[in-house]
Amino acid sequence: MSGDSRGGSTATKRKVTLYFNSVMLAETQHEAIRQDRSISWIIQAAWRRARDEIRKLPSAARTEAPASGVDAKAPGDGGDGAGSDS
Repeated sequence: MSGDSRGGSTATKRKVTLYFNSVMLAETQHEAIRQDRSISWIIQAAWRRARDEIRKLPSAARTEAPASGVDAKAPGDGGDGAGSDS
């Protein structure tokens, strides 16, 4: 694998699987087509622009585990962090 020297990044590229709800995926695909870019490029650009704001969000760390041993759902998602299609 080769590093990416564009944008000052020397990180190694890796293939990952991300799950998006259908609306978010459609919006991302539409934007990729509009800008004649890959979906990967759109997601990376969005992360670079949003990361400082995301780092300001409160931590999800808990002092005590839920009794069921299952993590509680985040607001607006199905508990898996991927959102919901319904």
